[in-house]
Amino acid sequence: MKTFMAKPESYVNKRKWYVADADGQVLGRFASEVAKVLRGKNKPEYTPHVDTGDHVIVVNAEKVLLTGNKLEQKLYRRYSGYPGGLKEIKYRHLMEKHPERAIELAVKGMLPKNSLGRKMYKKMIVYKGPEHNNQAQQPEPISFEI
Repeated sequence: MKTFMAKPESYVNKRKWYVADADGQVLGRFASEVAKVLRGKNKPEYTPHVDTGDHVIVVNAEKVLLTGNKLEQKLYRRYSGYPGGLKEIKYRHLMEKHPERAIELAVKGMLPKNSLGRKMYKKMIVYKGPEHNNQAQQPEPISFEI
């Protein structure tokens, strides 16, 4: 019996759209489940070198939770490459300015670090509140057993 290998051209039009609600979910656990759907690991025909994943719309990004004292202690860092170019922002301030960015960064860190991972990341849309603009895609609600 031969091992099944998915072909890239056979999955372009078979992608489903899902809506995931982040209200009351823990950030890391929620992000790992979203990353699984984006990669296609929830499907039996998963193939590591082919993007078999689906599109995910995340709503209520401002209501995602962190455990412990991470709200005050967790830092997001970025470096410009210049001396003294390290910028840090606390999680609390990030949630006040751009709450959707916390989920985006968490999911992006869980995807492959190559061109395939960049394609997977583009299939995720994160909204701050409960409303989204993707009704035309007829997304199905998805819940994660965390």
